Amino acid sequence: MKVFRRKALVLCLGYLLLLLLTMLNLLDYKWHKGPQQCSEPSPARRTPYPQQLPYYASQSRSDTRALYGAPVPPARRRQLVYVFTTWRSGSSFFGELFNQNPEVFFLYEPVWHVWQKLYPGDAVSLQGAARDMLSSLYHCDLSVFQLYSTAGAGKNLTTLGIFGAATNKVICSLPLCPAYRKEVVGMVDDKVCKKCPPQQLSLFQEECLKYHTLVIKGVRVFDLTVLAPLMQDPSLSLKVIHLVRDPRAVASSRIKSRHGLIRESLQVVRSRDPRIHRMPFLDAGHKLNSKKEGGGGSDYHALGAMEVICSSMAKTLQTALHPPDWLKGNYMAVRYEDLVVDPIKTLRQVYGFVNLLVSPEMEKFALNMTSGPGYSSKPFVVSARNASQAVNAWRTALSFQQIRQVEEYCRQPMSVLGYERVSSPEEVKDLSKTLLRKPRL
Repeated sequence: MKVFRRKALVLCLGYLLLLLLTMLNLLDYKWHKGPQQCSEPSPARRTPYPQQLPYYASQSRSDTRALYGAPVPPARRRQLVYVFTTWRSGSSFFGELFNQNPEVFFLYEPVWHVWQKLYPGDAVSLQGAARDMLSSLYHCDLSVFQLYSTAGAGKNLTTLGIFGAATNKVICSLPLCPAYRKEVVGMVDDKVCKKCPPQQLSLFQEECLKYHTLVIKGVRVFDLTVLAPLMQDPSLSLKVIHLVRDPRAVASSRIKSRHGLIRESLQVVRSRDPRIHRMPFLDAGHKLNSKKEGGGGSDYHALGAMEVICSSMAKTLQTALHPPDWLKGNYMAVRYEDLVVDPIKTLRQVYGFVNLLVSPEMEKFALNMTSGPGYSSKPFVVSARNASQAVNAWRTALSFQQIRQVEEYCRQPMSVLGYERVSSPEEVKDLSKTLLRKPRL
């Protein structure tokens, strides 16, 4: 009987202990579920701008103050920009307006890697791969560079292996390289930058995440609608700046730099529609600066590529004239001629479009780059140049037959963009007459 009583007493005590533990657990649950007024959580560590995390990264953090404490201002939304243009349109200089800005993470022609890896694919067939790469880059996933690396199997790509690395202000500045400082506006000497230590892409990616504005300049997207899925993506805030230039000036520059562009010209020419009736080459034996450049006729592909370029430009301009919802408010056209003639005004318009502040240093930089002593004869080199000569150089470089051919290819975009056609060789040579009028955009 005593044994039975002892067992009953033990069971009762165990039951009471279990009940007590259950009540304590319930109280603890209610305490954590409800708002806690007794103590403020320690504030999260902040890093000064521009080292703050971007919008999509900051939103992934758990912040109980946003739910139960005082309202927290939303993080600044990341601004993404694509400079949509073609070769020899002044895009290297235009890109420097972003590359030099201390608040901008800038990438120069990253889709070059796609074209090199997938050569000899034609321009049209590579558009999907180009868009996929841009999507990764706009999320600061720079590992995509490794996917299209031509360095060979087993070799990791470094920062110096990225196309345009030798003039990239982030790659050549602290903390990746001690040669420059990003906050100091000024051109990068590629010879100096090539001596920077090669860094892992993961470190470059960390730098990308620090910036609120990410700008990519490219010449290998041919149709604006290719970017539509990116511009409709709610996780991205993408705007397009369409940099254009007189097609005759583009053609003249392509001929001058024809040897450096032969591979790309072949890929572009392969994209031509064989069903379209073409205007024959009128002056295939024309020589441009033959003594200086070693002689030879005008490159067939240099001018032939203008057909594809102007055809795609016409499609893009029609889309811009009748914009779908995803493009409204997210597209801006900039004429190269307006940029070099009035750089301060154009810079302010461009920066206003992408929510950047114009500093006196950037205005001085833009003005100096358009006030040089002459017009550079070296292709692919960004240098200060005379604005008037930059606009009119094609008028003394091309033959009248070549001009007629380009105008035939580019009739529609020239009309929309305000580039007047010429009717005689005398009109071409009369530099007192402007061939610019107000664009229809």
